[in-house]
Amino acid sequence: MAGEFEDNGTAEFVEELARLRQEHRDLDGAIDALELSVAGDQLQIQRLKRRKLGLRDRISYLEDQITPDIIA
Repeated sequence: MAGEFEDNGTAEFVEELARLRQEHRDLDGAIDALELSVAGDQLQIQRLKRRKLGLRDRISYLEDQITPDIIA
């Protein structure tokens, strides 16, 4: 039973990780488009970059949860 729970939890982590990676890529495109526009909204760019950093932190956390620690 515990193995089933762990596999299910890992599957949820993998699904969330894929969603977050896609959102991270989407933010890259949005930031690039705003930076290239003549009237680029600097406040909006900063907000998107902050969101992107938050996603990167969450992605790192999930990757750590999926990959078990190996003590050498």
